[in-house]
Amino acid sequence: MQTSSEESMIIDPDFVPKTILSDNNDQQKEICSINQNEETTSNEVETEKSTMVVDNNISECSKPKFRPAKRNELRNGSPQFREIPVPRHRFAPLLKEWKKIYEPLVKHLNLQVRMNLKSKRVEIRTSKYTTDLGSIQKAADFVKAFMLGFSVDDALAILRVDDLYIDSFEIKDVKTLEGDHLSRAIGRIAGKNGKVKFAIENASKTRIVLADSSIHILGSFQNIKIARDAIVSLILGSPPGKVNANLAIVSSRMKQRF
Repeated sequence: MQTSSEESMIIDPDFVPKTILSDNNDQQKEICSINQNEETTSNEVETEKSTMVVDNNISECSKPKFRPAKRNELRNGSPQFREIPVPRHRFAPLLKEWKKIYEPLVKHLNLQVRMNLKSKRVEIRTSKYTTDLGSIQKAADFVKAFMLGFSVDDALAILRVDDLYIDSFEIKDVKTLEGDHLSRAIGRIAGKNGKVKFAIENASKTRIVLADSSIHILGSFQNIKIARDAIVSLILGSPPGKVNANLAIVSSRMKQRF
């Protein structure tokens, strides 16, 4: 009986309870997950280090230095063109003043100028002797000012002074006038023998051209604003005496500034 009881009490050494197996599997999974997390963090740290190294290399590198572009390299070496249309009523003045127009453009700005009779346009283009690339735009503004009605001497100021502009507007943009009302507004702007127009020009240091219902003003930005405000007040019906008084006040303030 004792032997049978001893045989029954013999324990298999390979036997492991299920609870212990499940606990061991959970521990192994946790260890694997911890190892994976450590690997990912180590990889992230390595990538951060590599990026930091790249950034340091970029900051240490010197900035690229490019030589200034040559005139022939701009626009692939092709010359620049400008075309200014010529109105019908400006053909005769253009022929009369042609010598005064092309001489400063050719001799001083080193540009090429011609009058195209077929297309009725003044064509300007740069040449191999042109040093300043902005000179072609100045030349186009100069010719355009002459076509609008300014004299050659007044338009030459665009070539000599930098901050000069042309502002154009019509009387209808300020107030819709027709018939006799429009003609009276033009008369108020011009004045008797052009006295009002000359007074505005002298006070604001600008040049004004009255071309029917269109008005063109040549001058600096601030002076154009002063002349335009005076003209607008005349169009709206203000008497010329009041406008001249306001211009005298404005001109005195301008003298005090300078």
